Amino acid sequence: MAKRIQFSAYGGPEVLEFADYQPAEPGPHEVRVRNRAIGLNFIDTYYRSGLYPAPNFPTSLGTEGAGEVEAVGSAVTQFKVGDRVAYATGPLGAYSELHVLPADKLVRLPDSISFEQAAAVMLKGLTVQYLLRQTFPLQGGETILFHAAAGGVGLIACQWARALGVKLIGTVSSAEKAAQAKANGAWATIDYSHENVAQRVLELTNGAKCPVVYDSVGKDTWEISLDCVAPRGLMVSFGNASGPVTGVNLGILAQKGSLFVTRPTLFGYANTPERLQAMADELFGLIADGRIKVEVNQRFALADAAKAHTALASRQTTGSTVLIP
Repeated sequence: MAKRIQFSAYGGPEVLEFADYQPAEPGPHEVRVRNRAIGLNFIDTYYRSGLYPAPNFPTSLGTEGAGEVEAVGSAVTQFKVGDRVAYATGPLGAYSELHVLPADKLVRLPDSISFEQAAAVMLKGLTVQYLLRQTFPLQGGETILFHAAAGGVGLIACQWARALGVKLIGTVSSAEKAAQAKANGAWATIDYSHENVAQRVLELTNGAKCPVVYDSVGKDTWEISLDCVAPRGLMVSFGNASGPVTGVNLGILAQKGSLFVTRPTLFGYANTPERLQAMADELFGLIADGRIKVEVNQRFALADAAKAHTALASRQTTGSTVLIP
């Protein structure tokens, strides 16, 4: 038997329970990983609340973690017992001491990256990789807008943008978070609690606006973000922290300058083992040479996952948070 976090009905953090369960034996193409650290992400709250449907009940949560291979299926040749590995793209079940998942969801973890670093950075770092390097391949010299710049994804984006020579304008909710974003490489910040975001973007860009805006907030910032995109620019909506964007009138894209919009996911980019490993290798390389530093600012015991969800939803966290089995 092992321990995991599970839930049997949609709801708030109170539906999460710490329970015994029996991990499955790995199938032919599967690996069982003993988790040493587990990543906490907003997408976990989407599954818990029912915004994203769970596959069945009871079910565990989480798609990101790092640890050691404990057992391999009969057809697995790329990993062996004892290998250090990390994962970010599911299936659900990372909130557990032991997790069985397909071998093609794993990446090799260099000795230079700790389990906590990997669990804190895999989903967020790979998200930044596809956003800045694939969805809109930044060349350097651009001025971009990135919402929630002091969050886990945002702080990595600040550092990656600086490494690329890109001027990142980050939205934040306090002076403390503004200082944190700037310390991580943001060129400028906008405190949306008392500043007009669209007006400040106009001022910071001398009226040109941004060729790309990255928005993980969703409903509350949708129209604000569109007002910050330059003509024929790209609006990247990649999260729903304030709720999903619904009822979109495509005509507004014409009115605001023939804009483009995309709603990407990591799963759409890391869709083969080769692409996944290549994306991870680029991320690990930036960490290894010091251009990206992983800030694990909160640690919760796995049993306290509900407390971690409460802290995340109330924006009491900065940087990355990990659960420790």
